[in-house]
Amino acid sequence: MNYEKLHSKYKNSSIQGRYLNLNSIESFSEFWKTKNKLEILGLSVQARPIYKFQIGSGTTKILMWSQMHGNESTTTKGLVDFMNVLQSNSEIAKAILKEYTFCIIPMLNPDGAFSYKRVNANEVDLNRDFQNLSQPESQILMQCYSDFQPDYCYNLHDQRTIFGVGKTGKPATISFLAPSFSETKEYDEARLKSVDCIMRIVRVLDTFLPGQIGRFDDGFNINCVGDTFQSLKTPTILIEAGHFQNDYDREVTRKFVFIALLSAFLSPLENVVVNTNLSDYLNIPQNNPNFYDFVFKNIVIRYDKSNLITNFAVQFREELINNKVIFNAFIAKVGNLDSYFGHTEIDGSGIMYSDEKSNIPLQDELANFKLGDFVNFVNGILK
Repeated sequence: MNYEKLHSKYKNSSIQGRYLNLNSIESFSEFWKTKNKLEILGLSVQARPIYKFQIGSGTTKILMWSQMHGNESTTTKGLVDFMNVLQSNSEIAKAILKEYTFCIIPMLNPDGAFSYKRVNANEVDLNRDFQNLSQPESQILMQCYSDFQPDYCYNLHDQRTIFGVGKTGKPATISFLAPSFSETKEYDEARLKSVDCIMRIVRVLDTFLPGQIGRFDDGFNINCVGDTFQSLKTPTILIEAGHFQNDYDREVTRKFVFIALLSAFLSPLENVVVNTNLSDYLNIPQNNPNFYDFVFKNIVIRYDKSNLITNFAVQFREELINNKVIFNAFIAKVGNLDSYFGHTEIDGSGIMYSDEKSNIPLQDELANFKLGDFVNFVNGILK
């Protein structure tokens, strides 16, 4: 199957980039409403609607939600593209919908999405609220779970550019997790079913992303939605969309999210757990926070009347300005970077550092500087 051709066909080109709010979803949702597939589950803190898209007649029920963290939009884009397949009336759609019934919440945290924040309007991380259920968005998802009674749950997120695949020096473009259901981190039948779902995706995705698939940390926290649903014996799959080379708008990663979702449902899910999948799953390298956006090595600085060789790293911080996400570059670390990688790495080979302040890279300062007479670094752009 030509997954990339299918994505080109079903990609919703009206949504691009990192900033995706409810207006973006509502701008093309009228078509879903006319086919009676879209309804409002409830309202957010700031009275924005939280939509549910339901489709399919299969006996296996799938609950999906995205953007419970408002600034994590990549999986929402890939999910919308996948939803376009489901309503396409194509032979692929017919085959999937015969086996599955989908209940999809494309944007659980519309207030956070509007302000481009992880938290909701009450400054609560919804993914730490599934025991207290103090927030309307958390309550809506839990009620939807109770009403729909899914056989499987898919929890869709973004992850930061800091994550690499183990110590390989490759970015974790897509990471997966079969969440724990207890402090012991053991594997019961439900968790093994999560592993099976992940491995059927990984075996397809690995042909597109060799060496760039990671395994997310499985530390147990019952306040997290995935751990809660797993403890309720519902197999849950966490998908984290991360960085692909030079893809800060995550339009390439979006494609891989689409491929992951489509490949998950092209055939019926097996009721019998495949034991060999667990060893394969555990062989996926774990996420490692060992990346910066830029790493500069062997740079000369003038300090206390002497020339010293140092290294430093630069990391982007995202800021919403006039409905656009702006990437501002800051000095993140100075000194030994032997265990770190850069999405862009520059060996200064003894070139002198200079800036308009102290001529020394200082942590948390804006990254505007020169290297020698030829390299000018201005807020993440090499000139």
